Amino acid sequence: MNVSTRYLDHPSDIGIEAHGATQAEAFSRAAAALISLFLDPSKVEATEQRCVSLTATDEEQLLVRWLSEVLYLYDGQGFVAKEFSMTTCTATAIEAEVRGGLFDPQKHATRTEIKAITYHQLGVWREESGWGLRVFVDL
Repeated sequence: MNVSTRYLDHPSDIGIEAHGATQAEAFSRAAAALISLFLDPSKVEATEQRCVSLTATDEEQLLVRWLSEVLYLYDGQGFVAKEFSMTTCTATAIEAEVRGGLFDPQKHATRTEIKAITYHQLGVWREESGWGLRVFVDL
């Protein structure tokens, strides 16, 4: 299998490329990489959970909606996701349990502020070893 996650350089954005044996694993790795842009996830204790239910027209839109929801949990609710358990992950739907904890400025030093998930160079694809994806976030 390819490297499971890597960051891609871009002049005003940063890209995430993730791979997994399943679409759910690739999407989960992308969400974990997104959180790692905000702060050090090893400092987050998984003491709470949130349920996420999303639909979309295709895998690409679903990826943007998924990562936008993870971003909203952080920015809008102060909830830092750490673990992702998907019960459903199809071309057009995700049902997931997201575990993590509330942001604590005493424990969580922030790294980067993410404005939005973009459609720039977006891609979700099948590969020999499973699934791959690429997405850029606006800084």
